[in-house]
Amino acid sequence: MSNEAATATTPAEAAPVAEPLPHGLGASLPHADARAKTEGTFPYAADLWAEGLLWAAVLRSPHAHARIVSIDTTHAREMPGVRAVITHEDVPGTPRHGRGTPDRPVFASEVVRHHGEPIAAVAADHPDTARMAAAAVIVEYEVLDPVTDPEQSFEAEPLHPDGNLIRHIPLRHGDPDAVGEVVVEGQYRIGRQDPAPIGAEAGLAVPRPDGGVELYVASTDPHTDRNTAAACYGLPPEHVKIVVTGVPGATADREDQGFQLPLGLLALRTGRPVKLTATREESFLGHAHRHPTLLRYRHHADAEGKLVKVEAQILLDGGAYADTSADAVAAAVSFACGPYVVPNAFIEGWAVRTNNPPSGHVRGEGAMQVCAAYEAQMDKLAKKLGLDPAELRLRNVLATGDVLPIGQTVTCPAPVAELLQAVRDFPLPALPADTPEEDWLLPGGPEGAGEPGAVRRGVGYGLGMVHMLGAEGADEVSTATVKVQDGVATVLCGAVETGQGFTTLARQIVQDTLGVDEVHVAPVDTDQPPAGPGCRGRHTWVSGGAVERAAKMVRTQLLQPLAHKFGMSTELLQITDGKITSYDGVLSTTVMEAMEGKELWATAQCRPHPTEPLDDSGQGDAFVGLAFCAIRAVVDVDIELGSVRVVELAVAQDVGRVLNPGQLTARIEAGVTQGVGIALTENLRTLRGLIRHPDLTGYALPTALDAPDIRIVKLVEERDVVAPFGAKSVSAVPVVTSPAAIASAVRAATGRPVNRLPIRPQAAVVNPQ
Repeated sequence: MSNEAATATTPAEAAPVAEPLPHGLGASLPHADARAKTEGTFPYAADLWAEGLLWAAVLRSPHAHARIVSIDTTHAREMPGVRAVITHEDVPGTPRHGRGTPDRPVFASEVVRHHGEPIAAVAADHPDTARMAAAAVIVEYEVLDPVTDPEQSFEAEPLHPDGNLIRHIPLRHGDPDAVGEVVVEGQYRIGRQDPAPIGAEAGLAVPRPDGGVELYVASTDPHTDRNTAAACYGLPPEHVKIVVTGVPGATADREDQGFQLPLGLLALRTGRPVKLTATREESFLGHAHRHPTLLRYRHHADAEGKLVKVEAQILLDGGAYADTSADAVAAAVSFACGPYVVPNAFIEGWAVRTNNPPSGHVRGEGAMQVCAAYEAQMDKLAKKLGLDPAELRLRNVLATGDVLPIGQTVTCPAPVAELLQAVRDFPLPALPADTPEEDWLLPGGPEGAGEPGAVRRGVGYGLGMVHMLGAEGADEVSTATVKVQDGVATVLCGAVETGQGFTTLARQIVQDTLGVDEVHVAPVDTDQPPAGPGCRGRHTWVSGGAVERAAKMVRTQLLQPLAHKFGMSTELLQITDGKITSYDGVLSTTVMEAMEGKELWATAQCRPHPTEPLDDSGQGDAFVGLAFCAIRAVVDVDIELGSVRVVELAVAQDVGRVLNPGQLTARIEAGVTQGVGIALTENLRTLRGLIRHPDLTGYALPTALDAPDIRIVKLVEERDVVAPFGAKSVSAVPVVTSPAAIASAVRAATGRPVNRLPIRPQAAVVNPQ
């Protein structure tokens, strides 16, 4: 054989074997829309268009608190190109709405209660015309003194017919007379965080021939939004349809209902499609923010550092309307002691109305605020006892079988000690070299530090916990349908993909259960059965569970004829890699062959076990499941300038089961990075209730340059037996935990108390002795 022939047939030059595509649960299956979003071809709500389109604009209040004397729309109506101008007088149905409590007017009529509250809306031929017409609506105000301090809300005149107190929870657990040998106290403040979505709110409303309307919006809870809109429009729910379009990611309730409702009203009034695209300022003014919170704590411990009693007062600023403040204060009170064993706890929690911007559901609401406070208390206690902060925490951590201060026994996996030990024992990052080439490692970036000698390194810890699904008796249910024809599966489920990876998970479930490669998830609209809101890991649990049950029902339909033919039960057949085989090898065929000429489908529901509301003493089995996280933060602080650089965050988390490693890692990293913003930069500042800089210049989001090294050092896969697949929510708990860990590290570096988030530079400055 010649050398040329030998060279031509070497394995190195043989045709490459294609790598198998990721498949089923446990694989890092990519997002179905990842390519479209990367290439800029994904159809967001702001990209929508329709024949005969009109443009909308909303007039919003420039005041935080005022009485409306009169509204004159004459000039606006007379402007060329204006097709409709609507106010509170033009709402034919229920004039109020709200996520949790329907206490918010569609348009203010007598009183303005917060900066940016909608007064009127306009539809016109051109977006500039619509904006000018909105500005031409003349509103005469009698400006009132705003109530902006939540502590003053208790004594202030009622800001709302329902009063100023939204909810009060007095938690009583254990012996009120118990005292510890060591006592530490502290007062803490948490600022107002905005969800700051990449894309501002946008939508399209299209009138229907039956007198109804279709709303194309980025809703995360379309059926609830549909019911609210129908009540507002005075229509039966079947005459209103919401089509979920282009959700660019959600870390809160993505869509402001006060944005949706005027849109549909204008379409009904004009009989033409109407589009509304919010400016960044309108986005800041309209949607809900994280509750600013004041917390006062007193921890009692014995001489060995074991917690004896925790006393706390927690005050949440709900803003002008209730929204989901009742849920937030319940979470704050329930988790006020953290993932620690506390035999005696006495917590007072309040949520009150003010004339500040509205507060509502933001990832980890309630739990994030108290985590920052109780972890600060643990640092104080460790310092007073002369103990290592990690060691003190290990002496008190919660475990499965322990009882929460609300009286509920922890039945799910709670490997808190294992998580903390994992981050504590992980090697610390190397110190930066003290050379000009390494200046970028110093706080503030190049030339950001005054002198390298002014930089101090600190190591701190945070332990956090959140609840999954709804709480306190919420009916958690989701419905899904799985159809298979010609070897292609389709999933129909009202669960909205908000970036949490549900559509990918649904594909993986069907692939795993049915052995079908090609799986499509249908777009979401309200013609499908409801699946509930996309928050707190709900869709992984309830919607994923519904998809799994439906897929298993289809699997039974597929296997029964084969099992009957061979005289065996379906349990003796398995589907692996697209093949159906029996336990004894007698039967072996492909899924495609077995499905030939068949159309199979099934619909199923998933409803977790019920919970109950907290009683008058803050006691009750309020939560379906819990998730835990431990984070060790390493920071460098310039003690002369007060600038902080987060060097590394080591994360350990109990995830139940890893369903998609790539997505899970991305979700944890994203949550941790959001926590960096909470800790260091994000604070929506107000002055007498007015948002000072409602833009992304005044509101400082962390960028890629601010993101630290994130080391996921351990994922504990101890399955929760009551959860489908055994998986837990992964996004919220790192958001809750990382700000507390960063603050702990800054305390270690500076010796300062650091009792406010975000951390101000002056809080990290160490005055020379």
